[in-house]
Amino acid sequence: MNVSPPSYDPSVAVPTLGVEEEFFLVDPHTRFLVPAGPAVAERAAQEVGELVTKEFALCQVEGRTPPCRSAGELRGELERVRGALVAAARAEGAELCASGTAVMQEAGPVQVADHPRYQAGRAQYRSMLDDFAISALHVHVHLPDRELAVLTANHLRPWLPLLIALSANSPFDRGRDTGYASWRSVIRSRFPCLGPPPYAASWREHERLAVTIADTEAMLDAATPFWDLRPNPRLPTLEVRAMDVLHDLDDTVAVAVLLRALTVTAASRARRGDPGPVWEGEVLRAACWRAARDGWTGEGFDPVTGRYRPLAALAEESLTLLRPALEEAGDLDEVAALFARLSDRGDGAVRQRAWAAGGAGPQEVVDQLVLATARGSGPRGEVSGP
Repeated sequence: MNVSPPSYDPSVAVPTLGVEEEFFLVDPHTRFLVPAGPAVAERAAQEVGELVTKEFALCQVEGRTPPCRSAGELRGELERVRGALVAAARAEGAELCASGTAVMQEAGPVQVADHPRYQAGRAQYRSMLDDFAISALHVHVHLPDRELAVLTANHLRPWLPLLIALSANSPFDRGRDTGYASWRSVIRSRFPCLGPPPYAASWREHERLAVTIADTEAMLDAATPFWDLRPNPRLPTLEVRAMDVLHDLDDTVAVAVLLRALTVTAASRARRGDPGPVWEGEVLRAACWRAARDGWTGEGFDPVTGRYRPLAALAEESLTLLRPALEEAGDLDEVAALFARLSDRGDGAVRQRAWAAGGAGPQEVVDQLVLATARGSGPRGEVSGP
């Protein structure tokens, strides 16, 4: 990557950030998904309120953090919410599992919650939703100016393949090894309105593109696009949705603060009139596909040149690019440690395959994911396993 001098404005305050994590609920004996989401969300809400919610599929539940200023604060909130969900799941006879796809699942379509929006999605997309049970990590960075958020997103678009590669955590689906590092990304890619957002020169153009796509019925609602990167429709944030949920809480924190540094650096460039690289949507979709296939084990798409290079080299150069923003927020060590872990042990897909090879196949993968997810929830999560 040809790294130009960072366009970073230290006078701009470090923005807050927040995280959403989607989890599967599994039976501790069969390891299959269980439709316990509504009951688990209701029980966990007694402890953490609106920081937990139901999901599209009945076998899932979501945890979210309030806005946080530091990596330490974010880690504490994630532990608190995960802890409430782990305890609630066990009270309902289930376990919390952080994987981008269901490692094991009974045959048949996914059971969908009885919500008007979800039922509208079922009517619109039909059988495309039969196996649409996937769990993501969403990161929000405070950026209330909609115009600036769109211009910042233009800079972040070519980073999406790298984010998919470093968060890959879904090699298995319904008991089989798919050959991909992020099968969740492949499932999402079948939808015409998911994936990298189109390049937009302004907020008005962003809205026009969403309306045009919604008119084709490829998108449920122009006001709520589900692109991998978007100004959030309800919150004053720029939201990144490309990543698989991660079972390692330290990885989750590091990805979140990495995205904050990317956003701060990109927003500074956008403020100074830099329009960002105009990569075609087809190029980025292809790069995202390759990242989903290979994860951190392959070569990565260089956000500047478009060439494919070793991911370790891209990671090192990204630290140079983002160092001012990372140091200002006190996050440099978090991100450097993430890249070191990826080099040492691989991504989540590598770890899932190692568990399968060293134990009882997919059942062992589920057991290890459950234990790893619970370890990220503080002391309560470590009292028992499947």
